[in-house]
Amino acid sequence: MLSLSLIAQKKETKKMTTNTNTETITLGGGCYWCTEAIYENLIGVESVVSGFSGGTTKNPSYAEVCTGTTGHAEVIQITYDKTKTNLDEILKVFFTVHDPTTLNRQGADVGTQYRSVIFYKNNQQKVAAETLISDLNKAKAYNNPIVTQVAPLSAFYVAEDYHQNYYANNKSQGYCQMVIQPKLEKFEKIFKDRLKKKK
Repeated sequence: MLSLSLIAQKKETKKMTTNTNTETITLGGGCYWCTEAIYENLIGVESVVSGFSGGTTKNPSYAEVCTGTTGHAEVIQITYDKTKTNLDEILKVFFTVHDPTTLNRQGADVGTQYRSVIFYKNNQQKVAAETLISDLNKAKAYNNPIVTQVAPLSAFYVAEDYHQNYYANNKSQGYCQMVIQPKLEKFEKIFKDRLKKKK
């Protein structure tokens, strides 16, 4: 059964997506705790929801996805205001804060659930993702070719409540300090002019 906070979150997401200035995109770049923490700090991003996509199991649990047998990847669904940021910037952040050249792994996180993937919901997102990947490969931006999967979004399943805002709620935890914090610092350094003001 969904918790009240998730129901409210779903309603809020639905309300935001009815605004013609907003767009959603679903990205997987390893552990969703990392990518969620980064995009929550980008100007123009209205919400970031951690969840699962790309597999065959309906309404999977985190424990099920961790087995690597569901086909799902850990992803975040970003809702952003197109008047304050854009798809190009969202994707540039994505390719800056994770390694898109390692197949089914990010650092010590190994398995298909940690694959690099862009789930597009329309042709514009598909073309933008494929064009950027091609440009980055031509420019030899990385030592190895990009293995990021570009696939249509079929379904998005919200992860359990305790996975939402994980970094913000668990900053002293070891994984947060050793894995998420360095990624966040890299993002803040490169995109320093695009950070939301701290409250």
